[in-house]
Amino acid sequence: MMKFDSDPISSQRRTAVIRVLVVLSTLLGLACNSDTSAPVEQLGADTESYWPAASWRTASPAQVGVNASAIAGLTERLRAGSLSAEHSLVIVRKGYVIADEYFAGWTADSIHTEQSVTKSVTSLVTGIAIARGDLQGVNQPLVDLFARYAPIANLDDRKQALTVRDVLTMRTGMDWNEDSYSGSPLEQLNQLQTDWLRFVIDWPMREQPGTRWQYNSGGVIALGGAIGLAAGMNTADYARTYLLRPIGITGDKWVRGFPDLLPHTGGGLYMSTRDLARVGYLVLRRGKWNGTQIVPDAWIAESTRPLVTPTYRLGGRTSSYGYLWWLYTLDGGPPDASTTDIVIAASGAQGQWLFVVPKYDLVVAINAGITNGPDPALDMLFETILPALR
Repeated sequence: MMKFDSDPISSQRRTAVIRVLVVLSTLLGLACNSDTSAPVEQLGADTESYWPAASWRTASPAQVGVNASAIAGLTERLRAGSLSAEHSLVIVRKGYVIADEYFAGWTADSIHTEQSVTKSVTSLVTGIAIARGDLQGVNQPLVDLFARYAPIANLDDRKQALTVRDVLTMRTGMDWNEDSYSGSPLEQLNQLQTDWLRFVIDWPMREQPGTRWQYNSGGVIALGGAIGLAAGMNTADYARTYLLRPIGITGDKWVRGFPDLLPHTGGGLYMSTRDLARVGYLVLRRGKWNGTQIVPDAWIAESTRPLVTPTYRLGGRTSSYGYLWWLYTLDGGPPDASTTDIVIAASGAQGQWLFVVPKYDLVVAINAGITNGPDPALDMLFETILPALR
């Protein structure tokens, strides 16, 4: 049985947050008396080293070089429901929120499922775990992290060769297919009321790891569990302590299972759309937050470069894959090792998306509830938002 958890804010912290919000409200009131049509650079704003506190700073689209009518038109179509079941849209350019929109009863305070966007968060946690020494590195064999599960079923040379890197690049070699959810190993795992980690680590192999891309949520759940085992603490607490809390995310929730309330690191994270944008902003700033390197710069660079070609076109567009991140080119061509102008993306079922575009200092966070029909997120980005930039 899966459970949800939360991390309530203490009364002292709540009081501190309220004080910050009062100060910010005063500052925003003063800002309203300034020339809102002036570019942010003329207002003396620092677009390179800004970090949001309890809330984000805001600007009009025009102030940060974005066509206002294009963003307004997109918002109107979303509000009218003509672009599928979208729930929220947050756009951040140069550290300024220029769109913070909610639809179909959703609000800025709503905690939303992120589905497989969770995997990209797990990639960041993995980079932290390696930097802290809790994992030895991407070449560490996965079975070495599960010594407590010996004897491991279906153990052969292929499974012994399976590394952390193979899990991150979705080339596990396991006999695992979740292209159709019904009856898949993932559905079996999600319904399991016993140990998720044993279920995954005992699963049979099909081929040599590192040879073929095959989407595998189970491997990511096992990786998340392995980080917790190595660190001696629950993986959700680990993520909160070393990643989420340092960047100001306090309202996250996790779907949990077995053993010991293990968080579903393959798709069980819930957070607000604004907080999802914080994750994107961390990646945009190459792992740094307010002067502290939360995730190593080298990990951001390595995990968000094209490493392997997926077996299908996500969203109908050609992409590559890094360490649990989808990668697109700005011109629509196939990304490769030489690609520099890249779109970094995290994607989850039912229309959850996080886009990071370093060239344009841009973050776009989208949450939705699409149960049938096309997902418009990629078209929104490539056909409306990116062309609106100046």
